[in-house]
Amino acid sequence: MPHDMLNIRKKIQVPYKLALIHTGSIVVPLFNDICHDVLPSVSIFHMLDESLIKNTIAAGKLEKATVRRLVNLVGAAADGGAGAVLVTCSSIGPAVEVARQLFDVPIFRIDEGMAEEAVRLGRRIGVIATLRSTLEPTVNLLLDTASKTGAGSEVESCLCEGAFDAVVAGNTALHDQLVSDALCRLASKVDVIVLAQASMARVAQQLPPGAAAVPILSSPRLARLAPSWLRDAAVSGASDRCAVYKTTLRPS
Repeated sequence: MPHDMLNIRKKIQVPYKLALIHTGSIVVPLFNDICHDVLPSVSIFHMLDESLIKNTIAAGKLEKATVRRLVNLVGAAADGGAGAVLVTCSSIGPAVEVARQLFDVPIFRIDEGMAEEAVRLGRRIGVIATLRSTLEPTVNLLLDTASKTGAGSEVESCLCEGAFDAVVAGNTALHDQLVSDALCRLASKVDVIVLAQASMARVAQQLPPGAAAVPILSSPRLARLAPSWLRDAAVSGASDRCAVYKTTLRPS
């Protein structure tokens, strides 16, 4: 990070543009609210392609064609004037690594800061998801993060069978109950829990006091992100991603 940030910030023209790439329309209002709260001076625009996640779920893995299409979306975001790009879907997170090799614009995975925080908070890390296509990339990211930091982390994963189908069918009550039960079971085995999907954050916030006495981390809140970070990212290459996209829903 450059030392003379004041001079650097003067060279950055505002309003700064942040592009958000989504695979589901349900998260667009959430990120609108978050950006309005913590990035009031930053101009944002959303890019949505639901087929990215639908094809990944159908294939059971992230396919090369999906990686290419994400790369094309990042290119379109840069052409549209974005100074930074945030990919909000963990299932396609590994494709971000490919895009980073091709563009100068900073590109962020929604779950990177969360993974770093989880490794910092505890050795036993629990991961919960309603989709296997999201669970596996999140587990891999945590293990990779732990390896890079030298932490001897153990990851316990939990797939909430039936929860995704329930929410797709409009049965949010069943989805919430399945996720809530899984969170309570997992909390007794680990030091910290990572929510692999933004949709589960609401359930975690509604847990009764004491139901899960460990930190529960969710990526979408961007609670630690200040507007200055985006301006600095354009110059520095955004090498410091720690504590960028995370929030602690339960006290440690």
